[in-house]
Amino acid sequence: MNITQYPSMTLLSFLSLFVFFLLIIPSLISAQTCQRTCGKQILKFPFGSDPGCGDPRFQQYVSCNQQRLTLTTHTGSYPVSTIDYTNQVIYISDPSMSTCSCTQPSKGFGLDWNAPFTFHDDTIFALLDCSTASSPIYTSNGLNTDGNGSKALLCANEGTPICSYLYSCRPISTINLPISTCCIYAPMDLGPSFEMDLKKLQCTSYTGFYSFNGQEGNPENWNYGIALKYKFSVNNDYPISCSQCERSYGVCGYTGAYNSFICNCPNGLNMSTDCFFTAAYNNGLRLLLPWKINGAGLIYFLAWSLVWVLL
Repeated sequence: MNITQYPSMTLLSFLSLFVFFLLIIPSLISAQTCQRTCGKQILKFPFGSDPGCGDPRFQQYVSCNQQRLTLTTHTGSYPVSTIDYTNQVIYISDPSMSTCSCTQPSKGFGLDWNAPFTFHDDTIFALLDCSTASSPIYTSNGLNTDGNGSKALLCANEGTPICSYLYSCRPISTINLPISTCCIYAPMDLGPSFEMDLKKLQCTSYTGFYSFNGQEGNPENWNYGIALKYKFSVNNDYPISCSQCERSYGVCGYTGAYNSFICNCPNGLNMSTDCFFTAAYNNGLRLLLPWKINGAGLIYFLAWSLVWVLL
């Protein structure tokens, strides 16, 4: 085409492609595919399988390794049993935790102070085999002393029946310890550091559960583990950009030095908005090209289109 023959049409075509080129380049980010599952666990925001998938605040704590979803804190790594996305609760298990079926020494459990998790109100801890002589959970309670400096157990008052049920478990009953060495420890007792240091507390082991499963008197059927709450933000609002991305069958994520939003689309073409453009591309532009295009390929295609217009 001779640019002098059709100056207005060429200029219009050039401007149209140039504007389109400028609009699409900022939306293209290096191709990456996010897994939608980790083993049998469904992955949804704020959790993700890889860097750039999900909320970056959660990436350092919840990860998918060899198709196993785990939570990692300064006290260890813990398998994720299930995630309740509706109520924003993640359930984990501690392999070193004692249950009604076995007892074993443990160092305890703790959350990192800056982790985006808090203990769910349903979580109950029972400290086992604690020293009544030197454990800090046994101390003088200024509100309940009888004037003689008698020691009071700083545990939940309703813990006695729970301890009784736990001591009906054969593995616990065989260690022949008095029930007074069992302490029901509410998450609020862990303090602002969310730390349960059994060595410091001078207890041998602990157990945790989040539901009696409708059988309070039968500890064999309790749901053992730890329930943790999580929030999307201070206001706990689900990001609008993520909602739009997921409606277009994308996976919401954040990446880069400034944690910029990214919508990971099914075909690997990642956008800064949603995947509706890639769907149109799949139904249109892709049919024109014999190769699988990614972000760099589309830029290459647009650049060559621009060159052909000017020829």
